[in-house]
Amino acid sequence: MGIRFILMVNKQGQTRLAQYYEYLTLEERRALEGEIVRKCLARNEQQCSFVEHRNYKIVYRRYASLFFLVGVDNEENELAILEFIHLLVETMDRHFGNVCELDIMFHLEKAHFMLEEMVMNGCIVETSKANILAPIQLMDKAS
Repeated sequence: MGIRFILMVNKQGQTRLAQYYEYLTLEERRALEGEIVRKCLARNEQQCSFVEHRNYKIVYRRYASLFFLVGVDNEENELAILEFIHLLVETMDRHFGNVCELDIMFHLEKAHFMLEEMVMNGCIVETSKANILAPIQLMDKAS
């Protein structure tokens, strides 16, 4: 299993979306998120986007006011995960039109649905933006 969790966090450190692919209790999740968010937000633009924390490798990228953080196994390819983050942002941009924090907050179920279409059990299974967005567009038409 490659991806352990995906977090979307604002500049103030508030988690806007969290998706876990391994079991952690709520207390463990809160502690892990707090540690990782503090560590990543404290870094400056000149530092690399990879951080090792506990038994995870954290790959993160900032887009506007949101930080996208992905926790992976230590053997995972960091550049592939950066590409995955970029694909996720491009997919959300295509659906929401320049995705922002409010889009995630007001359409949380759609953001989770996109992630569920892209990642299954910690493995990336879909990379086509059209295939990821097709079910969401069908649901939008039906409602």
